[in-house]
Amino acid sequence: MITPYAMHPFTLLSPALLAAVLATPWRLARRQIAHVRARRERVPPAFEGEIPLAAHRKAADYTVARARLGRWDDLYGAALLLAWTLGGGLAALDRAWRAVFATELYAGTAFLLSLLLIGGLLELPFTLARTFGIERRFGFNRTTPALFVSDLLKQTLLALVIGTPLILAALALMQAAGAFWWLYVWLLWSGFSLLMVWAYPTLIAPLFNRFQPLTREDLRRRLEDLLARTGFRSEGIYVVDSSRRTTHGNAYFTGFGRAKRIVFFDNLLETLAEPEVEAVVAHELGHFKLRHIAKRMGLMLGLSLAALALLGWLAGEPWFYHALGVPRPSNHAALALFLLVGPVFGFFLTPLLARGSRRHEHEADDFAAAQSDAGALVRALVKLYRDNAATLTPDPLHSAFYDSHPPAPARIARLRRHVEAT
Repeated sequence: MITPYAMHPFTLLSPALLAAVLATPWRLARRQIAHVRARRERVPPAFEGEIPLAAHRKAADYTVARARLGRWDDLYGAALLLAWTLGGGLAALDRAWRAVFATELYAGTAFLLSLLLIGGLLELPFTLARTFGIERRFGFNRTTPALFVSDLLKQTLLALVIGTPLILAALALMQAAGAFWWLYVWLLWSGFSLLMVWAYPTLIAPLFNRFQPLTREDLRRRLEDLLARTGFRSEGIYVVDSSRRTTHGNAYFTGFGRAKRIVFFDNLLETLAEPEVEAVVAHELGHFKLRHIAKRMGLMLGLSLAALALLGWLAGEPWFYHALGVPRPSNHAALALFLLVGPVFGFFLTPLLARGSRRHEHEADDFAAAQSDAGALVRALVKLYRDNAATLTPDPLHSAFYDSHPPAPARIARLRRHVEAT
C-alpha cells in the first residue's frame, strides 16, 4: 500500500543523491585507470634506478585491478542500500524481530545486530575477491581459507560481545533521556571510542596476531634513543606476525597514555635497514608529537556530535521513515536509516578529510627529517612503494579526492629538499 509519505521529496532526493554519489567514484575510477595505464611503461624520472620497470608495471596493474573491483563494489553497495530502504528490507527485518520479542528494546537490539551481521555477510563476495583474487594474484595474500574462516568467526563473536551491550545502552538512552538523547548517546559513543583505543592493542589485536617484543638489540637501542630525545614514552616496541596473512609491510603506533606501543610488521623489518626503520618510527612519532591523532579524533567526535544532533531531529519526523521505506517509526529504525543513508550524504566530505590527512603526513615527514635522517626516510618509502605495489602515477583528481597520503612523487620531492638542505 502506498503511504501518504511515499512521494515525499526525500523519497526522490535519496536515489538522486545516491546516483550522484555513485557516478562520482565511477568517473574518478575511470580517470585513475586511464591515467595509470597510460604511464605503465615508464618509471617516473624521480624513481628511475630505484624502482624497476617490472615493479612499476605490477603496481600499475594492481592499482587498476583494485579500482575495477571497487567500482563494482560501489554499485553493489548502492543496490543493497536501495533494497534495505525503498525495497522494504528494513521493514521486513523489523517485522521479523517484533514477532520474536514483545519488548521494543530487545527487538531493536536484535534488529540492529542482525542488520550489521547480514551486511557483513552480503559484503563477503567482495572481501573474498580481494583476499583470494586480487591479493593472491599479485603475490600479497598469505591468508589460508582456514585462517580466513577463523578470523571471520572471531570478528563475528566480537561484534556480538561488544555490540550487544553498546546497542542496548544506546537504545535505552534514546527511550529514557528525552529530547536530548542524542547528546547522551554521543557521550556513550565517545567513551566507547576512547575505550577501544586502549583495549584494541592490549585485548583485541592479540586475538588475531602474536605480538613479540623486539629482540634485535641494536635496533631496539637505536629506537629507544629516538624516543628519549623526542620525549616520547611507550609501553614497548613489538613485532607482529603479519606475514601469516600478507606480504605487505607497515608500522604503526597504537593505544594512548601509558598503553602506547610501537608495532612493526615482521616482514617490514626484513626489508628496511636500521636507519630506515628509525626514520619510519620518527614519522609516526611526528603524528603523536604534532597531535595529529588527537586532532583527528576530535574532528571525528565533532562530526559524530553534529550527525547525532541531526538524527535527534530526524527521528521525530514521520516522513523520515516513510520516505525511506520504513512504515513504522522507532528508535532502532532511526539508527539503522542513519547508518545506511548517512554515508551517502557525507560522501562529499571525503576530499576535505583526505586533504587534512595529506597535510598531516607532510608535517610528520618534516618532523622525521628533523629528528632522524631524511635520506633514510626516502629510501624506506621507496622500498615500501616498491614492495606494496603502490602506484607512482596516480590521477591527480582521484588522489585529491581520496588519498590520505600525498602522491609518491610529491612526497619524495619534499623530503629530498630536506636532504639537500642538510
